[in-house]
Amino acid sequence: MTDIDTLRRILATNRTIAVVGLSADWFRPSYFAAKYMQAHGYRIIPVNPRYPEILGERCYASLTDIPEAVDIVDVFRKTADVGPIAQQAVDIGAKVLWQQLGVVNADADRLARRHGLDSVTDRCVKIEHARLFGGLNWVGVNTRVISAKRPRWVAN
Repeated sequence: MTDIDTLRRILATNRTIAVVGLSADWFRPSYFAAKYMQAHGYRIIPVNPRYPEILGERCYASLTDIPEAVDIVDVFRKTADVGPIAQQAVDIGAKVLWQQLGVVNADADRLARRHGLDSVTDRCVKIEHARLFGGLNWVGVNTRVISAKRPRWVAN
């Protein structure tokens, strides 16, 4: 399980997110999460061969087609599909492989970690951002984050 300090560091220091499996349908979880992250200052790069554009951004057929650096590869695909996506994340030099809620591919996790990527499984990037940075606690949600201490990853 990824600890809170690691999640906070990942989300604070990585600003470009390639969302693999991003849907153009506003009611899909991938769209909702990507729109939220975009609204909070993250650069979203859609990866889905079915669409030319999503959320005002050009859509790419695969990670290897993206012409710019990617920090986080956020995966909204079936667990069985994550292996090749993890290899592409390694190949393009991504820093983080993030498998969304319900997606846990242990082999992909090991591959990413073996190549120096941070790896997060079975967590939603939107939920974690809202929990750690977005004031989710102000609306009565127990974020399980109670601390007055400065995070360890923040430079002095």
